[in-house]
Amino acid sequence: MDDIRTRYMVYVAAAFVTGPTGALIFLTRLRISPEAAFNVVDRATCVIFIVVIGGVGRIEGPIVGTAVSFTLRGFPSDPGSACPVILGVLAVVVMPKAPAGLWGLVPERFGFERFPVRRRLVPARRPPRDT
Repeated sequence: MDDIRTRYMVYVAAAFVTGPTGALIFLTRLRISPEAAFNVVDRATCVIFIVVIGGVGRIEGPIVGTAVSFTLRGFPSDPGSACPVILGVLAVVVMPKAPAGLWGLVPERFGFERFPVRRRLVPARRPPRDT
């Protein structure tokens, strides 16, 4: 019974977060249509660029990638056509130079990690043998 109540509260909390998020997305689109809501190609390419540019495997990577993406979106006078080209060129330049993304350069060079949550492989200890 308690498990059902917990699930219900999680669903209600998720609805309170995703509802306003969807409303904000439509406010930025300036039109309401299925194409504007479910344009998978536009969303997927944006997310891939953000992760590739910022870095994979760390919390800070997508945050840095999002900041770079939004900065570049506001930079050109015609963001519709120039932004994907600029992001694509930046991704092609970043991938060979910094395989871990832009944020991956920071721990490599300075040893600084803001959120050290990476998983580390630790060998399992073997129990002593009975002889």
